[in-house]
Amino acid sequence: MKVDFGKTASDYRRHRAGFPEAYFARVAQYGVGVRTQTLLDLGTGTGTLARGFAHRGCRVTGLDPSAAMMAQAKLTDSEEGVQIDYLEASAEESGLPDDSFDVITAGQCWHWFKRERVAREAKRMLRPLGALVISHFDWLPATGNIAAASEAMIRRHNPQWNMGDGKGIYPQWFSDLMDTGFTGIESFSFDVDVPYSHEAWRGRLRASAGIAASLDTPAIERFDAELAAMLAADFPEPVLAIPHRVFTVLGRKPQA
Repeated sequence: MKVDFGKTASDYRRHRAGFPEAYFARVAQYGVGVRTQTLLDLGTGTGTLARGFAHRGCRVTGLDPSAAMMAQAKLTDSEEGVQIDYLEASAEESGLPDDSFDVITAGQCWHWFKRERVAREAKRMLRPLGALVISHFDWLPATGNIAAASEAMIRRHNPQWNMGDGKGIYPQWFSDLMDTGFTGIESFSFDVDVPYSHEAWRGRLRASAGIAASLDTPAIERFDAELAAMLAADFPEPVLAIPHRVFTVLGRKPQA
């Protein structure tokens, strides 16, 4: 399945909920997101994670291979009055200098990377004792809930999509950090319900890898129409509480 999030950048910016405020409070307990820290956000997309840290006084650079996604990020930056520098590059080969960041984050993107290469690249760019913070924010499918019904619909419209049935926990990330020499590895997770209107949930689904990032326009329109009908029939509440899980693993570059 070929995925291009640039095709769905507008829906991505408008409808994909960013990490909740509680996430930033939790990472702050680990000394991440402190005012004046220099922070690089890998796979920044529309900048939701980068912007959260910029609002907290960090000096933030967002890196992504998609110019279309970062163009959407800049629109929201302007609306919210924050300044972020953007770089069009791959996480595997950033071209950025050694020892140049206090924190490197990766939100909703680690699974798209060549993970060992990116972990080594992050270690190179971090200052000693700097932190690599890998985070995910997943909806949680369970029998009979809206996330499970939505995943089933994605699979019907795009049989190549195989990213469903997740539990929001990624134990392999511990090995990614340990195997590249990061130390002091810690993690946390917590669950939160995210409110979506019918329109917003439709936009959120369109902005997923299995729909607008990989299907053609007629297929996207067929999916959206069927999803709208399913929501009206089976989940008529005007505001949908979608269960999500935040999961984070972080490690530090050794002092020497």
